[in-house]
Amino acid sequence: MSAFAFDLPAPFLRGTLLRRYQRFLTDVRLEDGRVITAHCPNSGTMRTCSDPDSPVLVSASTNPRRRLAHTLELVWAGEAWVGVNTMTPNRVVAEAVAAGAIPPLAGYPRLRREVRYGDGGRSRVDLLLEDPTGRRPDAYVEVKNTTLRDGAWAEFPDAVTDRGRKHLEDLEGVVGAGHRGVILFFVGRSDCSRFRPADPVDPAYGAALRRAAATGVEVLAWGVRFEPPVVRPVGLLPVELAPR
Repeated sequence: MSAFAFDLPAPFLRGTLLRRYQRFLTDVRLEDGRVITAHCPNSGTMRTCSDPDSPVLVSASTNPRRRLAHTLELVWAGEAWVGVNTMTPNRVVAEAVAAGAIPPLAGYPRLRREVRYGDGGRSRVDLLLEDPTGRRPDAYVEVKNTTLRDGAWAEFPDAVTDRGRKHLEDLEGVVGAGHRGVILFFVGRSDCSRFRPADPVDPAYGAALRRAAATGVEVLAWGVRFEPPVVRPVGLLPVELAPR
């Protein structure tokens, strides 16, 4: 296992999830008995990681301009902490790539984030890895936070995602232009040991992922273990793309 570790925002407050509603709101009872409303930075369904009465960790902001001072970061799903903040994966992956902790993406001298690409530059790629020497093609990397679990399987998506299919089309385009197109599923729960698309949730996405892989888009699943206050890599997980 790599020695790489990512520091999470600290300190965390421990609590119990009471409910999630309107997608971006959660009510949490803290250990001291206070009930707060915390921002939930996740637009998915969060099925398999949002049961009421689950232990949670929230971060607190000192920014007086924020409407909600607290952010839901992690949910305990019985066997592992699950990272539900969709802002975290890009930060972790960027630092891991820079540290050489993800072998297929290691060795690039330059890393940029949120770079415009795709049809008319209307999309932004999460990571662009560049080699100014030209010895290897640039790598366009899309990162997808993956929290859905079915037994040992981590699955994506947990809701129908037209945007996700558009990203796959964009990656097909960069492969056609001679670059590397990479979709990296960030498996933010250590109770999964392999990855597959969630065909029962969004069969169109599963079909699009298989089509993208057939055209040369690289499909990676990278697992991590949340050990607050750090994130540690589990490593690359086996990927199964066969339709169900």
